[in-house]
Amino acid sequence: MAARRALKAVLVDLSGTLHIEDAAVPGAQDALKRLRATPVAIRFVTNTTKENKAELLERLRKMNFDVAEHEIFTSLTAARNLVQEKQVRPMLLIDDRALPDFEGIPVNDPNAVVIGLAPEHFNYQVLNEAFRLILNGAPLIAIHKARYYKRKDGLALGPGPFVTGLEYATDTKAIVVGKPEGKFFLEALRGIDCTPDEVIMIGDDCRDDVGGAQSIGMLGILVKTGKYRTADEEKINPAPYLTCESFPHAVDHILQHLL
Repeated sequence: MAARRALKAVLVDLSGTLHIEDAAVPGAQDALKRLRATPVAIRFVTNTTKENKAELLERLRKMNFDVAEHEIFTSLTAARNLVQEKQVRPMLLIDDRALPDFEGIPVNDPNAVVIGLAPEHFNYQVLNEAFRLILNGAPLIAIHKARYYKRKDGLALGPGPFVTGLEYATDTKAIVVGKPEGKFFLEALRGIDCTPDEVIMIGDDCRDDVGGAQSIGMLGILVKTGKYRTADEEKINPAPYLTCESFPHAVDHILQHLL
């Protein structure tokens, strides 16, 4: 720790860390206010594909979180950027609420597959159509490969198992754009004058949030809310810099020890 540079930015996961569906983690709004009172830059990074960015921002504001649109970086944004870079026409296997984030992207006669969390579309007919496209050379772009996520009624399958099924069936590998990919974290920091060793990531997913951030030199704080399960911190090496009860406890640690 003594060799690390001064903290300049904090990346914060959303679902499972600040809130679970429409319920805020207790004390999270006040903790965010306390973090904002410091000189560090804050960015919110999320793999959510259940809704577009505008709806996500509205949801956060209804829970009284002080968040600006430019501070949110989503895996949907990263996927759109890649689709434009590759100049492909995607079959969009995403929730209908996420479609506005791909407005203007041509989708006729698709020659690529973009897959996120889309429970209503994960049926044999649709997945078989994606399978045939990939088998014929279309790139498979995974918005992320999360194994599961937390809902009010418990844990639920994420897109990861479906992405892996398509990889297995087509003998190919998906291009993953969301967490834990290092490029995702770096893109979220665009415009902030800092390096990874001046950044800390707070999240409830040991692999995607903490492991991904630490793989490029950031510190990672794992919170025991959201999808966290006992002993998750033992699933990555190196282990999280810190495991704590919730986002407010993570902020307490930052204010007391890292500033």
